[in-house]
Amino acid sequence: MGLTKTEIFTEAQNKLAVQLKAIAHPARIAILQELIKANACICGDLVDELGLAQATISQHLKELKNAGLIKGTIEGVSVCYCIEPIAWANLEKELNGLFQSFKNPKTCC
Repeated sequence: MGLTKTEIFTEAQNKLAVQLKAIAHPARIAILQELIKANACICGDLVDELGLAQATISQHLKELKNAGLIKGTIEGVSVCYCIEPIAWANLEKELNGLFQSFKNPKTCC
């Protein structure tokens, strides 16, 4: 398998691809939905809510955090996670722009 030539794409294209790759797993979508539903930082309740092992959830949280979609703060012995609002707004803007740029042509292959 060849290397991806990310340098030939714009910074915005690369960032969007990283974020979409991070959310392209049903467990990560479920985690994001729980964080959004809570509308606050969550400190460990995800295991009970999702029924996944702590190690599995931790790995998914790491991927979402690396993509910048969530942030975590240390509170005592726990790490609490919440949606990163600026990144979330930027993702919404990029996706809306992508979807709105398509004008359904009358002719298509």
